[in-house]
Parts: sequence; C-alpha cells; structure tokens
Amino acid sequence: MNYSKEVINHFTNPHNQGSISDPDGVGMVGNPVCGDLMKIYLKVRKNKKGEDIISNIKFETLGCATAIATSSMITDIAKGKTIKEASRISRDDVAEGLSGLPPIKMHCSNLASEALIAAIEDYKKNKQD
Repeated sequence: MNYSKEVINHFTNPHNQGSISDPDGVGMVGNPVCGDLMKIYLKVRKNKKGEDIISNIKFETLGCATAIATSSMITDIAKGKTIKEASRISRDDVAEGLSGLPPIKMHCSNLASEALIAAIEDYKKNKQD
C-alpha cells in the first residue's frame, strides 16, 4: 500500500497524542470491522468574540497507521477553530490534509471526523447541564 509522506509523518510522529484531564468533551468511536478505536478529548474556551473555540485537543487511538495518522491530522485541523467550524470538518478535509489516502483506508478519515463530532456533541450536552 502506498502512503503519502504526510501519512507516514503523522503516523511516526503523531501530533496531539494523549489525553486531557478534565476535558470539556470526549468522543469515542470504533469500527468493529477493522478494530480501530478512536477517542478525542476537547478543551473549549471563549475567544474575544465570545465564540466557543477548541483551545486544546488530544487523541488516543488504537488502530492501524492510517487510523493514527487521521487522528493526528483531524486534531491539527480542529485546534483553534470555533466549535461551529470544527463541526464542519469532513473526512475529505482529513484525507486532503494527508495528501490523500488509499481508497481502502478512507474509512479511517470517516472515523476521525465521527470522533470529533462525538466530542463536540458531548461538549454541547455537558454545557447544557
């Protein structure tokens, strides 16, 4: 399988890997077919305009090289974005950020965007409580 330099870089040197103690939102998704499991943690604060922005984001992923690379990439893309902007990050944005993925591995970018959305939904739910 041919991987781009970006996929290899994000796999061998993942960005934002780890957990956040006392996160504002946590999203966990898994794919039973391939066995990948992703967990994304969010820390949210207000910017000068009063909008909720992702001030910190981390991930823990159990899975293949592509699963780790897509987790790393989505955290890079989402960090510093408003919740509204981050909720619009698609699997295609993740794949583009990694200079493409083999078709058989596109489900990993889908899983990454699902994990981010799950963390955002968890944040919104916690905020209402």
